[in-house]
Amino acid sequence: MPSDLSVTQALPPRDQLKLCFAHAAYRLGERFALRKTGLSFTEVRDREQLALHLPTTDVLIVSGLWHNDLLAHAPRLKFIQSISSGTDQFGRDVLKEKSVRLASAAGVNAQAVAEHALALMLALSRRLSEARDNQHQGHWRGMIGDLTRREDELHGKTVLIVGMGRIGAKIAQLTKAFGMHVIGIRHDPSAGTNGADEIFGMEALTTLVPRADYVVLSCALTPQTEGLMNAQALAALKPSAFLVNVARGRVVDEPALIEALQAQCFAGAALDVVVEEPMPATAALWHLPNVLITPHSAGETRAYEDNVIDLLLENLERLWQGGTSLKNQIL
Repeated sequence: MPSDLSVTQALPPRDQLKLCFAHAAYRLGERFALRKTGLSFTEVRDREQLALHLPTTDVLIVSGLWHNDLLAHAPRLKFIQSISSGTDQFGRDVLKEKSVRLASAAGVNAQAVAEHALALMLALSRRLSEARDNQHQGHWRGMIGDLTRREDELHGKTVLIVGMGRIGAKIAQLTKAFGMHVIGIRHDPSAGTNGADEIFGMEALTTLVPRADYVVLSCALTPQTEGLMNAQALAALKPSAFLVNVARGRVVDEPALIEALQAQCFAGAALDVVVEEPMPATAALWHLPNVLITPHSAGETRAYEDNVIDLLLENLERLWQGGTSLKNQIL
């Protein structure tokens, strides 16, 4: 593969650069036009349109519409700015072979995901999903005498955050504002606490779970974290504890989770992610009363497009100025 510098030199000047925004829903082109950069761009909504525009594209902004076969239609492509933090869909080897740079969008929705995690915690604590169900039935529920079933508060509780990167750090900040004690788990505890009161390595998970009133998963999906919340870790949850997953579905052993929820081994779960998405209508998780589900929407925010565009423009400037390092660089 040529050096990073030779790839940088190959990026066309501003007046010749051709950008292509490719996403089924996001309004990237609309938001980009408001920047008045003078850069030429197109916007496509499906893979067929993408394949048509790729032959004249120098920089592609894409996530879910990408598949590696498209690279054969992209002789001018120099840089891909992923719209998502995940980049598993991009074949590293084929991109290297074609000297195509790649950067992720990690961190652009960290605030939104953290706020969503907190919202799920509050919803579980305040029994909001039950209240909404009662509203639909026109039922005014009376006060609850049973202390184990009554609404609760976050103040004074302990939250175990698994994954103390950008999202985990923001969750720590928000939960500490509610007066919670924060225990963090990360791959390298020596990298810092990122706002947690205590910090540990991943190997400490099962020993820390029994201390938590809330276990929040915000880690990346890696070979080390796949199935991390397994039957043993789920069994370690105390009966009053809740599990919140804003990471990836495969971080949890889903069959073990369903079994534990059905047996009411712990209080309940709030899941923004599951193994199979969209989740089939026949999935058992839909019908469990102690589960709150959101459709992988934690990262959705009205600021998303602008955050991605900020990242794109910074990386374009780095390339034009001869820099060899990109923000959120993958390749």
